[in-house]
Amino acid sequence: MPPLHVAQVNFFPAPAGLGLAEALQAWPSLVDIAEAAASAGTRVTVIQRAEHAEQLVQRGVHYRFLAATGAAERTRQLASLLRDSGVDVLHGHSLGVAGETHALSRELPELPILLQDHADRVPPRWQRPRWRRWYASVHGVAFTAPELARPFVNTGLLRSSTRVFVIPESTSRFTPGSRAQAAAETGVHGHPCVVWVGHLQTGKDPLTVLDGVAEASMHLPGLQLWCAFGGAPLLAQVRQRIDSDPRLSGRVHLLGKLAHERVQSLLRAAHLFVSGSHAESCGYAVLEAMACGVTPVVTDIPSFRALVGDVGQLWPRGDAKALTVALLRAVRERPSPARVRAHFEHALSLQAVGQRWAEAYAQLKHARLGATA
Repeated sequence: MPPLHVAQVNFFPAPAGLGLAEALQAWPSLVDIAEAAASAGTRVTVIQRAEHAEQLVQRGVHYRFLAATGAAERTRQLASLLRDSGVDVLHGHSLGVAGETHALSRELPELPILLQDHADRVPPRWQRPRWRRWYASVHGVAFTAPELARPFVNTGLLRSSTRVFVIPESTSRFTPGSRAQAAAETGVHGHPCVVWVGHLQTGKDPLTVLDGVAEASMHLPGLQLWCAFGGAPLLAQVRQRIDSDPRLSGRVHLLGKLAHERVQSLLRAAHLFVSGSHAESCGYAVLEAMACGVTPVVTDIPSFRALVGDVGQLWPRGDAKALTVALLRAVRERPSPARVRAHFEHALSLQAVGQRWAEAYAQLKHARLGATA
């Protein structure tokens, strides 16, 4: 029996002026999700909206740029491609493309459609009747955690017959390494050595993290916090908080933006990873930390609960005192890097995520065959 053929479609246009290989480098998660599915034996074609047509085969996945000037033309062209290629399941990136996939369903009514959450939000109330009609054409949705589907279910956007799959949004290719070597390469240190990777913005709540670290340092005098970040709208407030507290000054190190391979070295040198996020559709930095065998000390939000399992510490978002307790507990009860990595391999690795995708695709294909029999 031939493997299922799945088309993973990104309707959002590729960055202007980039070739296909460059676009894949700019959007590594597009590649990770495709190769995860392919690792379980699924035949995967990735179709990316772009300014020009181009094709590339890379590690068993067929990537295609699809160029079309208007929505109607794009629908016809994509439907023709899916039909001629014998695609069994359509996997659309984002719940925000329901309008596009609804149009496709009118051309290909027997094709199962699955949409994957990428931090998508429920549309405004006045738009929901239209979106309900569009979502009626969707047969499955995937979220990192089941709780993330509730806003779409509770507002009646998703039908009770729509299957909800719990699959991590992506994975990480980071690996564990020598902590001593990584510390020598990066210059970081601490007992414990704690790492933050994330924007310095309100939703990530760095100020609460600093409050929790300041209090924890009273019990952990060797604690050092190393912060890698890109966007930093709260940088001035963060610096002021550090400079005004002798418990933080000289203990918190603002590293700024680091190259991706440098982030891996930073995480390999760490004992703990900390996050204060108030909401995440997944948590790429948490995935990367766990891939390196680092114990996560992260907020108790649905996506993090789904990722961390029993190898990390969860604390209520916005609660600095609870973070202090979680940091102290993590130091006392920290699992070995090997155990954290084993959890990652079992639940979050490329192969583990790929197997979940394969099962979801098979269920949708089987259900659709039964519905049309």
